[in-house]
Amino acid sequence: MIEGDYKVEHHLRTPIRKNSLTRLSTGDLLYISGRIVTARDEAHRRILEVLSHGERLPFNLAGGVLYHCGPLVRKNDTGWTVVSAGPTTSERMTGLTPELLERTSLSGIIGKGGMKGLGDLFRKKRCIYLAYPGGCAALAAERITRVAGVHWIDLGMAEAVWEFEVDRFGPLIVGIDSQGRDLYEKVLKRSRERYSPPR
Repeated sequence: MIEGDYKVEHHLRTPIRKNSLTRLSTGDLLYISGRIVTARDEAHRRILEVLSHGERLPFNLAGGVLYHCGPLVRKNDTGWTVVSAGPTTSERMTGLTPELLERTSLSGIIGKGGMKGLGDLFRKKRCIYLAYPGGCAALAAERITRVAGVHWIDLGMAEAVWEFEVDRFGPLIVGIDSQGRDLYEKVLKRSRERYSPPR
């Protein structure tokens, strides 16, 4: 944490109402229960393609949370077992996110590494960006209680859209809050101020 920030722990259940996001600030911790939906590059493109044709998605994103993740999932006798579900670097989806948020009513996006330059967009759409720690793929899988569905498996396991039921999924750090404040930019600015070489 950096000076002036504080850490508050929150627990929310999907679908998440937009007005409940106003009490979250950058640096806060959040745990999510309910259903989250995975999507990487190819899934983003297909989502936008479907919506551009005026068609309905096979999953609900209203008030939902999208997870930048390409999970490792194994088929079993009763369905699926999630082996690992760590975050994908969100920068890969930065160019697709503006249209995605314009066309959906997502409340949150989970990923890794931030989404540079999208603070104003998150403020406008009243959405939050949540950072999941890298290297914790097995821990993430432990918080998934059930695979509720899989869509577009033709894209491959990692690129398909998976619907996960989760229980206290986290810890998630609020990287961009619904006011558009960006923790990554704040840390970078403070670092430059502190460690810039003297002229």
